[in-house]
Amino acid sequence: MDSVFASIVQAPEDPILGVTVAYNKDPSPNKLNLGVGAYRTEEGKPLVLNVVRKAEQLLVNDQSRVKEYLPILGLAEFNKLSAKLILGDDSPAIQENRVATAQCLSGTGSLRVGAEFLAKHYHQRTIYIPQPSWGNHVKVFTMAGLSVKNYRYYDPTTRGLNFQGLLEDLGAAPAGAIVLLHACAHNPTGVDPTVEQWEQIRQSMRSKGLLPFFDSAYQGFASGSLDADAQPVRMFVADGGECFIAQSYAKNMGLYGERVGALSIVCKAADVASRVESQLKLVIRPMYSNPPIHGASIAMTILKNSDMYNEWKIELKAMADRIISMRKQLFDALSAKGTPGDWSHIIKQIGMFTFTGLDSDQVAFMTKEYHIYMTSDGRISMAGLSSKTVPHLADAIHAAVTRGC
Repeated sequence: MDSVFASIVQAPEDPILGVTVAYNKDPSPNKLNLGVGAYRTEEGKPLVLNVVRKAEQLLVNDQSRVKEYLPILGLAEFNKLSAKLILGDDSPAIQENRVATAQCLSGTGSLRVGAEFLAKHYHQRTIYIPQPSWGNHVKVFTMAGLSVKNYRYYDPTTRGLNFQGLLEDLGAAPAGAIVLLHACAHNPTGVDPTVEQWEQIRQSMRSKGLLPFFDSAYQGFASGSLDADAQPVRMFVADGGECFIAQSYAKNMGLYGERVGALSIVCKAADVASRVESQLKLVIRPMYSNPPIHGASIAMTILKNSDMYNEWKIELKAMADRIISMRKQLFDALSAKGTPGDWSHIIKQIGMFTFTGLDSDQVAFMTKEYHIYMTSDGRISMAGLSSKTVPHLADAIHAAVTRGC
């Protein structure tokens, strides 16, 4: 008798995670994985921060700790500290109890919980996301019941921001529509608006009553400064308006597999925040009941202890600085080779990723001939590079660009 699932077709690999699957199958000793957004050391190894090891040791040594269920919204102190990290120590929204925060399953889980809440409680079902955006955004919002539309963001000719197109598209969006904004280090392009451009975006959105939904996956990891990377979010909160913020500790604390994140909803008044919080519980309870305890306890331990917090900031800046240094080394290597084209976008872009401008044929060539793995849109993870592998990548890019010339 046939399986009741006999008609199910084989699903394609995830376009990002599938890169690693292909990389793992390649026997070449020169293979290089620039697909997945996870930090690597100069030796190409995953990094556990020293401060994370210390926090974990403290937790393990504390015999009073138990494994009981957390409340639906997670660790209350973690939530308070997370809101403070993104909104600032002196945020009026926090002081006035206008922020509802839930510990969620990293950035993806925070986005999904926020999207489910909006689909149930908000009058507009349309969310505008930048073109391009992280591959999972469309799926997360669609699965939650929102309708996804795009606004112009990246300009392939300048390999920079299409600011005019962005303002036009947001200006044409229906009143009250939700707008997804990458708080910093836009994924996949590495192109961020300037502070002045952010201010124009804020004014434009507020004048139309558009609802900002920030995805903050890289706070402190982009520039090396936690405050600088949070500035766009704080500008929107400072005007007294409402917004959603999804936070992830995957990159900035290296807690990838611990799935540590938070969703904060900034409301107009404390009584609204209280009601929003009560409804957030009803979204989360049938989804996963309550979040895991270990990763959030690590983050909370670091955030509440001033010595550990300062140590974290130093380690975080070291990661950001290494990525900035890889950008410079790659740009210098391509310049030295005289590779055709303007490659200055490599040093202008920020964060974990560079949007190289290479097309899917060039990417396929680099994978086949040089065993370099990346997503087909030409996005490379700068964190996967090292001084040793930059020359190999520069050779591959040069060959791909000059092929057939």
